[in-house]
Amino acid sequence: MRQGRHFLQIPGPSPVPDRILRAMDMPVIDHRSAEFGQLGRTVLEGSQKIFQTSGPVVIFPSSGTGAWEAAIVNTLSPGDKVLMVETGHFATLWRQMAARWGIDVDFIPGDWRRGADPAAIEDRLARDTSHALKAVMVVHNETSTGATSRIGEIRAAMDRVAHPALLMVDTISSLGSVDYRHDEWRVDVSVSCSQKGFMLPPGLGFNAMSDKARTAAKSNKMPRSYWDWEEMLKPNANGFFPYTPATNLLYGLREAIAMLMEEGLANVFARHQQLAAATRAAVNHWGLEVLCQEPKDFSPVLTAVLMPPGYDADQFRKVVLDNYNMSLGSGLSKVAGKVFRIGHLGECNELTLLAALTGVEMGLSAAGIPHRAGGVDVAMKLLEQRAEGNSATHLKVVGS
Repeated sequence: MRQGRHFLQIPGPSPVPDRILRAMDMPVIDHRSAEFGQLGRTVLEGSQKIFQTSGPVVIFPSSGTGAWEAAIVNTLSPGDKVLMVETGHFATLWRQMAARWGIDVDFIPGDWRRGADPAAIEDRLARDTSHALKAVMVVHNETSTGATSRIGEIRAAMDRVAHPALLMVDTISSLGSVDYRHDEWRVDVSVSCSQKGFMLPPGLGFNAMSDKARTAAKSNKMPRSYWDWEEMLKPNANGFFPYTPATNLLYGLREAIAMLMEEGLANVFARHQQLAAATRAAVNHWGLEVLCQEPKDFSPVLTAVLMPPGYDADQFRKVVLDNYNMSLGSGLSKVAGKVFRIGHLGECNELTLLAALTGVEMGLSAAGIPHRAGGVDVAMKLLEQRAEGNSATHLKVVGS
């Protein structure tokens, strides 16, 4: 018998806050009404703030996979060459999708333990003197490995060699949790979805696009209908959609954007960084190894943890679920059975994280996995230091 709330500590879908659940608990309204038009304008303009762009954002009733496809079919043509980087499972899946659409992918190999290397991208682009490469496609936060890619540095690398390729970025697990600047970094297409930093159920896919991307969409040869940007943008101008939208998810999106803006994006990003640092401190104290090896690439969204040799990560996850009612992320593809992942994104705060880390430490004991006890204490002390640093006033005990 499992008592109490289930701890969903996977790196997405993230837990849906009660405030968002209440916002979605509404009757479906006429999606051609003035009331809906106001809702549509609010969420479209609010999404621009989260992407940090003044350009258009389209919202599809889809998963992030649909948003991947929309990015491809609106900008590329069969036979086009693109540059992608093997940062993990999801970069590999995006590559496979591109190949199915007839795209010729130059895939820079990786070890799944760091983000994309801006220098390697710069080298490939410098050698492409004929500008055959039409796009650089990068996953910002690789959910399978816990490594981020430094998009600002990648843009700078592209600029140094004056390469005209589009920059297309998967922000599916980073948007709303990790600092991301669509306009400042001159990203041409940003791809995202609803169930990570937006703290919503799955079902919404996003594309933010530059003028350069929209120009490419006017001449590319890829067939499309459902995913066509221009067909979305025409009714979007008045808050409407060309087909039936996911109305109740849009109610939730309006509330999610309000929550993020109330906290302030800088504060949201700082909170995720601190929770990630506390998690890594606990992992290091236990004597386990963080999968990501490059400190500059540590993910604020999740921490992937390598199991000691001879121990199975999936069996450990089962012990944690059965004993403590907590779900941890599994290892995917190349790291299946070797890695478990701790999500610390969305509504997660200090107490939520400490409870999750307690479940992990208890699970290590219950599963008989060699470790050094006390990782939770180390994380707690780090989080206490943050609280003290943020406190504007100090309580004084009266009468002592």
